[in-house]
Amino acid sequence: MKNKEILEKIKQYQTIIIHRHVRPDPDAFGSQAGLGELIKHSFPEKAVYLVGDEDPSLSFLAKMDTVTDELYEAALVIVCDTANQARIADQRYKKGKELIKIDHHPDVDPYGDYAWVETKASSTSEMIYELYVEGRDMGFAFNDKAARLIYAGIVGDTGRFLFPSATKKTFQYASELVTYEFDRPKLYDALYNTKPNVARLKGYILQHFKISEAGFCNVKIPRKTLEEFGVTSLETSQFVGILGDMEGIKAWAFFVEEEDIIRVRLRSKGPVVNEIAAKYNGGGHPMAAGATVTNWEETENVISDMENVCASYKFD
Repeated sequence: MKNKEILEKIKQYQTIIIHRHVRPDPDAFGSQAGLGELIKHSFPEKAVYLVGDEDPSLSFLAKMDTVTDELYEAALVIVCDTANQARIADQRYKKGKELIKIDHHPDVDPYGDYAWVETKASSTSEMIYELYVEGRDMGFAFNDKAARLIYAGIVGDTGRFLFPSATKKTFQYASELVTYEFDRPKLYDALYNTKPNVARLKGYILQHFKISEAGFCNVKIPRKTLEEFGVTSLETSQFVGILGDMEGIKAWAFFVEEEDIIRVRLRSKGPVVNEIAAKYNGGGHPMAAGATVTNWEETENVISDMENVCASYKFD
């Protein structure tokens, strides 16, 4: 679907409800709330709602709204940053009159009446800013609040512009976003502020990782360990990148035990990992993906698969 059609749909509807994925990250919040702010600023007469589970660690970005079932009946629903339907926060997204998907993950689960999927984009937040750029001649306007949200989403999904996903377009948009009035140092502090107990868990991770001759690294974090440090599974996500800083690493995995599953976070410097994630109830980008397994024995299968792709991968 062309972006102009999405813009026309937004202009057409009086009520717009915006969703994103469960277990949100800055890009999920940034794209969802950034799009919401863009629409509200451009068309103050429209009723725009954000829905999904609250996340205390990201509440500084945006708060979710309370939405009744009745509001969906005549609403346009937009889902941001969510590749597959099972991960959409608040499954009432199907109740709307029409549904739009905006996402930068591989399109493994096509859904919606209309979809804009751009896997080359650094983030869905980047796509939302592009939507604004294309809609300026259609009455769409931008403001400081939207800039702050979208900038936060781009920063989060590019690892502060360190990941290869940050392209020339990413930097161009970022240079435009920083011309708006928002406190960047304060935003960075909020995004990367670390509690003392979480910092101590970082020490545990650096003491307990395992690395193979093939260049695969992994660490297992049992639920008991999370309880000892007073850290949630979600909080461990901020440390996924630290194992990749080591010399000789091709790919790495975090295994984090939750109440009834073990969450798997896969990252890579070259080997494709989303195909492995797909084998274990997951998916994602070629270099960054997630999955779930049911027990520690099954993690050994993931490790074996990752060992194989690392062993066969050669850096240029």
